[in-house]
Amino acid sequence: MGGRRRHGGRDAGKPSAAGPGTGLTAPGAHTAPNVPDATSVTARDHSIAALTIGRLDYHAPPRAPVPWPRSVGIVPRQADCFQHRAAADALSGTAATSGSEALCHVLSGTGGAGKTQLAAHHARTTWEAGGTDLLVWVTATDRAAVLSAYAEAAAAVTGSDDARRPGTDDPERAAARFLNWAQSTDRRWLIVLDDVADPADLIGLGGRLALWPPTHPRGRTVVTTRRRDAALPGRRVDVGLFTHAESVAYLTAKLAAQDRREDLEDIAALARDLGRLPLALAQAATYLVDLHLSCAEYRARLADRARTLPDLVPEDSGLPDAHRATVAATWSLSVEHADRLRPRGLARPMLQLIALLDPNGIPATVLTSPPALAHLLAHRTPGQGGHRPGHPIGTEDAADALRCLHRLSLADHTPGAPHQAVRVHALVQRATRETLPATARDALARTCADALFTAWPDTERDTALARALRANTAALTACAPGALWESRAHPVLFRTGDSLGHAGLVTSAVTHFQDLHATACRHGGPANADALQARRRLAWWRGMAGDAAGAALAYQELSADELRLLGPDHADTLDTRHALAWWRGMAGDAAGAATGFEELLTDYLRLLGPDHLHCLVTRGNLIHWRGEAGDALGAATGFEELLADHLRVLGPDHADTLNVRHGRAWWRGAAGDAAGAATAFAHLLADYLRVLGPDHPTVLTARSDLAHWRAEAGDAAHAAAAYRELLTDSLRVLGPDHPNTLHARRGLARCQGAAGDAAGATAALEELMADYLRVLGPDHAETANARAELARWRASTENTNGGDVG
Repeated sequence: MGGRRRHGGRDAGKPSAAGPGTGLTAPGAHTAPNVPDATSVTARDHSIAALTIGRLDYHAPPRAPVPWPRSVGIVPRQADCFQHRAAADALSGTAATSGSEALCHVLSGTGGAGKTQLAAHHARTTWEAGGTDLLVWVTATDRAAVLSAYAEAAAAVTGSDDARRPGTDDPERAAARFLNWAQSTDRRWLIVLDDVADPADLIGLGGRLALWPPTHPRGRTVVTTRRRDAALPGRRVDVGLFTHAESVAYLTAKLAAQDRREDLEDIAALARDLGRLPLALAQAATYLVDLHLSCAEYRARLADRARTLPDLVPEDSGLPDAHRATVAATWSLSVEHADRLRPRGLARPMLQLIALLDPNGIPATVLTSPPALAHLLAHRTPGQGGHRPGHPIGTEDAADALRCLHRLSLADHTPGAPHQAVRVHALVQRATRETLPATARDALARTCADALFTAWPDTERDTALARALRANTAALTACAPGALWESRAHPVLFRTGDSLGHAGLVTSAVTHFQDLHATACRHGGPANADALQARRRLAWWRGMAGDAAGAALAYQELSADELRLLGPDHADTLDTRHALAWWRGMAGDAAGAATGFEELLTDYLRLLGPDHLHCLVTRGNLIHWRGEAGDALGAATGFEELLADHLRVLGPDHADTLNVRHGRAWWRGAAGDAAGAATAFAHLLADYLRVLGPDHPTVLTARSDLAHWRAEAGDAAHAAAAYRELLTDSLRVLGPDHPNTLHARRGLARCQGAAGDAAGATAALEELMADYLRVLGPDHAETANARAELARWRASTENTNGGDVG
């Protein structure tokens, strides 16, 4: 028998203790139903070692009985303050959606999500409940580790020491014996393959033995991995972040164990700052306890950009719960694996782009734009092979790189959500950024800005896309505030402010350009081009926010500065004069506005010629303000003449040609032909829809004007129906607080009153006034118009009620 251990005597039939270092204790007298004890091991069990996959020349002699239950490998100890999570129910079969019939569960998630702890909890509870005869825990980081564990398991289930027998120490042969045993045994077994790095390690490629555990009704398999490959067998269980409640409960318990009591709001804020990642929470709690920091003090260090993630977690020797790596190092191996997937070498540079953008959602068009593709080509990870040097990279390559990150759980890629196609944990972003030198990070930030600007459509038809682009620009600016001011302010900064205004967030646009102007002055002084441009945009949105007089004054001051700094014929000087004339009219000086446009037109004709777009637009504004000054019929005639020139120069479908038709229709109504205006708007709307699409803001404005002139023509019923449909679309496209949505509500209330329901109109306008005051403020022109309309319908209601009483 050599060194083989004997079994028998008075201890025969008693379960063995778990092997040394397993962290498990055999569950006493193991009396699970249908499980024979060691004295009743069948002859079939004695012959297990002779089972083969392929041909084996060696046949083992009979062996001593194997004591059951058995465990192989070291199950990680349970983490302090372990949180029971939904994934644990999925493993145990108690979750409503898990299905207890599943023989293999794959726990998939990013590094640090707690997959190993969930698998260990399941293994431990199954063992302690007597639910398995064999527990095999495999740290499956590579094929060699799996083969070694299977060889140990083969020895355990046969009661042999194969390594001592000549010709039987081949790990592949030992693994084959174990898998054959698992396929044919009546014993219950649980195999945990922890941290599978590459599914290919377990797949029988090139004639190699397949190492996936077999499908057997008495066997169960649990796999933990960062991979989300479709080829992974079994039922996938996505392991995400802690919930808010789990995060707070974990930190509270972890601190309480050290007699630390913290305010729940501070604990919740710390959990939020760490993105509720279990690994980060564990290491942060240990760090702040070791250094006697409060949650608030730790948060301050976390927000300090001078500190890196390795500075904010314990040293390797002090990591909690047997963690093998710090937060930052946890993802490093995943990036290396992702970079080896096709298209090779693109995952890392793609993750670098993602690291500077909004973690809550990045549009796919940003990451597949020409600037992004150029970055991937220039920074492709060397040494990965599988590509020709200098070979161009296309949008499909970029999309495939995103899938690589998705497969390794470094990012979530959802192609069906194009405006938020990519999401990523903020700590993954920070760990990635911190690997880059400052100069490389700044260059990357400018590339991201180029990508955002390139992906930004000239006309914002899609409000969700515009919202996502603004969020990503804000995230980029927060990550690299100085990089976008290297020589000039990056144009995406101005585009963001205008987008806020076009979305109806005019107050936010004003604030944005105030900040932009202050930053421009710090970088280049008040006379630099960026500061002047910021003043120009600030003045415009100040007027759109309701302060027309303030806008006119700001443009007047800016005009004087630009005349001095740039000269009278500079394009910016002329643009400012254009805006000055407009806001003079909006402030109530229609005649002054007309005079300003007349003078500007003279200079434009001298500099650009009569057919230049600037001349045509200036003519349109001149006609408009002459109409506002009292010459409605002249305005209608003027737009008719201007339309002929637009058709000749720009064609019928040019946006400015359509705008001229818009002006012509409006002034036809203002000159007394309401029915003709309604007809003209109906024809115009058909062309707007064809050229711009149904959700374009200009189309929504045209629909509002059509409803207005229908009401003025006496068709209140059709006008009310049109306003109702418009309101539904405005709420969907623009949101409830956009000025155009509020205007549609006011038009609907006006139609309601015109149809005889003065009380209903009054009630609707009273509700609307609260929103006007909240959104636009008491001094905005639209608020004043709504206030006057409310007063009119209140008076009508009072007169009607008074008449009834009399």
